[in-house]
Amino acid sequence: MNIVLIGFRATGKNTVGNILAKKLGCEFVDTDELIEKRHGFAIDEILDRGDESMFRLMESDLINEISKLDTRVITVGGGAILKYKNVKNLKRHGVIFLLEASPRTIFQRITKDDKAKSTRHHVTGQELYNKIKNLFNLRYDYYHRASNYVIDTSGKSVDEVVDEIMTHLRNAGFISL
Repeated sequence: MNIVLIGFRATGKNTVGNILAKKLGCEFVDTDELIEKRHGFAIDEILDRGDESMFRLMESDLINEISKLDTRVITVGGGAILKYKNVKNLKRHGVIFLLEASPRTIFQRITKDDKAKSTRHHVTGQELYNKIKNLFNLRYDYYHRASNYVIDTSGKSVDEVVDEIMTHLRNAGFISL
């Protein structure tokens, strides 16, 4: 069984995923990072060229491939859940956790993170907040339909989020006490 982390940008997927994988003694897979390694260019480059459909195709192909594996912690890009096929593939051998935060919290995290500020959709201030809010609202139902569990990461430390995931996994019988 895989553990899949979904959610909007800056909700803690990669940070939580890395720590969770170490705690569980399994491999961590970040689909965005793997796409960049395999294809030799940054996702931002694809999106800046207006090739989102090409990126989504690469993403779907990769999700189909990695969802056949077992015992991984997998993070996917924020828009991966917009395709039913991706959700179906991820659920095939996985349990899906939605890491969630409010648009305001996401905005604050992005504007405090130098890496996040310098990548993806170069907008600032109120324009950035509105973009986050609109995209968040668009994806909200998709995230909730795809997830088995929802964890609000606002105001929580990474360790608290990891512990909450571990508790859900124990209670559901996915891992032993």
